[in-house]
Order: sequence, then C-alpha cells, then structure tokens
Amino acid sequence: MMLMSLPMYAVSEPDVEAFADVLREKLKRAGLDATPQSLSWPQDLFTHWQQMDLLLSQTCGFPLVESLPDVQLVGTFSYRAPGCDGYRYRSFLLARDEDAKLHLPDFRHRRLAFNSTDSQSGYNSLRALVAPLAQVGRFFSQAAATGSHRESLHYVQQNRADMTAIDCVTLELLHRNEPSALSGLVVIGQTAAVPGLPLITSPQTSPEHLAILRQALHEIAHEPVSKPLLIEEFSEVPRQAYGVITLMKNIAQEFGVRELTTS
Repeated sequence: MMLMSLPMYAVSEPDVEAFADVLREKLKRAGLDATPQSLSWPQDLFTHWQQMDLLLSQTCGFPLVESLPDVQLVGTFSYRAPGCDGYRYRSFLLARDEDAKLHLPDFRHRRLAFNSTDSQSGYNSLRALVAPLAQVGRFFSQAAATGSHRESLHYVQQNRADMTAIDCVTLELLHRNEPSALSGLVVIGQTAAVPGLPLITSPQTSPEHLAILRQALHEIAHEPVSKPLLIEEFSEVPRQAYGVITLMKNIAQEFGVRELTTS
C-alpha cells in the first residue's frame, strides 16, 4: 500500500480528510489499487517526501528545486484566494496594526519571524525582496525561526517580532477558519508570485498511475469537496516553471544576502 499526504494547507484537518476520502475513491475506481486506506500526517516531511512508496503529497517549491531532484512533479492547484494569479501564488507581509502606515524599507533593523529556512513563502521570497535594501548583507536586526506560519503570526501579535511573510492561501484559510490568528495584524506589502505548492509522487510511480493521478486531480478540483480548501483548478505545471525560485535565491546572493538569520 502506498502513502498519501496533504500536509501543507491543513488549517482545517477535517476538510483535508474529506477531500482525501473523495480522491481515494476516484483513484480506486480508476484502477489504482495501491491507493492507501488513510491519509498520512508525517512529522518528518522531508523523509516522507523521499519515500519510494509515496503515491501523492504536497511539498513547497523551495525543497522541490533544492533538495528533491528525483521526485516526479504531478502538478499544482490553483486557489481562490487574494494574491493568487492562476496557478501562481505569493506571500503577504504582515505587521501589527500600529505599523499599518509603514512600508518594507521602514522595517530595516527590526525583527522578523519566519516559519523555516526551506520555505519559499516564508523565507526565500522575502529574502529576494529585502536583498536590494540590505546593508552589508543584513536587513533585519533579528530573525527567528518559528516552525510554522501560524506561530510566526503569534510572534508578531505578541510583539516578539515585527513582521512576517505568510503565503496568501494560508492567510485566506486562516481568515475563514481561525480569524483570531490574524487579530491585530495588517498587510503592509507582498512578494513576487511563483508557481504554487507542487504535488509530487515517487520516482517509481508508473506513467499509467501518474496519468490516473492527474485525471483524478483535474476532476476533484471542480467538485464541492474542494471548495473549503479554496481549490479551483489543477494544472500540470512543468518542473522548469519552478526555476524562478532558484532565481530568487541567486538574486539575493548577488546582493550579499545568503541568510535572513543573524549570527
């Protein structure tokens, strides 16, 4: 039995589980007998994404281009959320209400909260954005890794940080399902758009099974179970489209900004 997970936008786990139930039935009816009976919720995502029995998961664009050269790219979803542009998405920069009139350059020498250094939405996209504003490779006075977008928002709410970058889909899901996570916060900017979170499968998934996966994802994107997850389309995006993520990293390095963290 193969593995399936959808860990990246699980603001409401029951909605993700309901989506997975419908997807599993579609795959089984299409002849994919190895479809797992239940959704996995792995703690170690990077190891999970490299499993040879992985049927389907969702990763971030930065790990895809940096660390997962062998996985097969299935495609990506488009989402109904402000900030999305077709299958592309971006991050919004959030600060406390008291800083609502400020712009990104005004946050020089202030504190950043981010989810992790391997995040496109919380780290790499922001690194490219602040790099031209950096001085001797530095922009923020402090940068704290929080482990999740939700925790980064808490850091700003609690005045443990002054700004964070949150992807627009997570932001809209929180707005609808957990508005208290955004209480007292305001958008003060945005990053450039890149292709959305990649859906991936094992290098050992056969062409026939890959075709079944893609057809099922095309179909389910238009069904009611996708609406709570904001999914509106599925696109078979080529891996090369994610090259813009590497370009962002390289641009930041050209300005001398290799990391947002401080020594």
